[in-house]
Amino acid sequence: MVVNLEGKISKIGQNMKSSIIREILKFAADKDAISFGGGVPDPETFPRKELAEIAKEIIEKEYHYTLQYSTTEGDPVLKQQILKLLERMYGITGLDEDNLIFTVGSQQALDLIGKLFLDDESYCVLDDPAYLGAINAFRQYLANFVVVPLEDDGMDLNVLERKLSEFDKNGKIKQVKFIYVVSNFHNPAGVTTSLEKRKALVEIAEKYDLFIVEDDPYGALRYEGETVDPIFKIGGPERVVLLNTFSKVLAPGLRIGMVAGSKEFIRKIVQAKQSADLCSPAITHRLAARYLERYDLLEQLKPTIELYRRKRTVMLNALEEYFSDIPGVKWVKSEGGLFIWLTLPEGFDTWEMFEYAKRKKVFYVPGRVFKVYDEPSPSMRLSFCLPPDEKIVEGIKRLREVVLEYGKEKHLL
Repeated sequence: MVVNLEGKISKIGQNMKSSIIREILKFAADKDAISFGGGVPDPETFPRKELAEIAKEIIEKEYHYTLQYSTTEGDPVLKQQILKLLERMYGITGLDEDNLIFTVGSQQALDLIGKLFLDDESYCVLDDPAYLGAINAFRQYLANFVVVPLEDDGMDLNVLERKLSEFDKNGKIKQVKFIYVVSNFHNPAGVTTSLEKRKALVEIAEKYDLFIVEDDPYGALRYEGETVDPIFKIGGPERVVLLNTFSKVLAPGLRIGMVAGSKEFIRKIVQAKQSADLCSPAITHRLAARYLERYDLLEQLKPTIELYRRKRTVMLNALEEYFSDIPGVKWVKSEGGLFIWLTLPEGFDTWEMFEYAKRKKVFYVPGRVFKVYDEPSPSMRLSFCLPPDEKIVEGIKRLREVVLEYGKEKHLL
């Protein structure tokens, strides 16, 4: 007799959902399909030869460490390399190994933060649209959300201030735990939070005694403009937690994420991680550490940046060619990252329109996916990093056909 699992699943278990993006990506398996779906790095950017040589060496010569159980916090050699990288990239100083912990990608970091701070009486601040991974990680712990619109230079801080003030007046401000921000080249919206807003965000967090979770997976992938000081550098580790990852700049298969914060915060994350996976994977951490010792990551990234810059330009030019004559259409020209956020005229529902796109074999991620609450959206996320140039152009051409067909059928154009 089969066990009735549904009757035994916890409230948290019942609140879990499959990643809609992972489901959408299944449609893109067709060889004739063109997918702008996942933010999947181009495999040709992976330093496979260098990693292969290092992997052989660390297994043969460092097997006592690389093939053994490791600590929960992660490889101390990799921590030293990260401390140097943070100082070089962002001018972040004053940290030591106890300010860092490695996770299985940034997604595990989001899950651990949710586990530590959120429950059915808690609130956290998310922007609209918001990163799907954060929505899912926080939602499963039954959290409530303070949703703040996203502007061209980051979160609308006037709305944030007004909403937090209402919580304060009602005596509920302690139920609001943190503000989550993707500071550079936002996923999905492509915008970068301005320096002025970063400083103001820290002031708001201090006023209401909140901490900020700054997620920065794309910061090293800048194609134009000047680097902006991280919120972490402005507010310091006592007020801001910084998340980063090697998935977009080295190889996602390593599954190495990083959390930087106060030593007290990191100790709490360590405790939560111990019950989740006991220890970190020594072999991938040492592999990354030795790579960073021998190669200049920022120099090694230059060909990748040139590749993605070109692909972004190809997509932007294609959008200009095929969409500029459609009234009410707009898109974000991100200064970096992997995505372009395309918004269609009012009345379009890109979730419903996805059925039309399937017939044309062109795939995107509907904006509805990035809504905290289930509601229609006229926007979509387009990733340019994986398809070759000619498929980017063909895909945008097909997408125009989809928009025109849907718009005419729904009497929107």
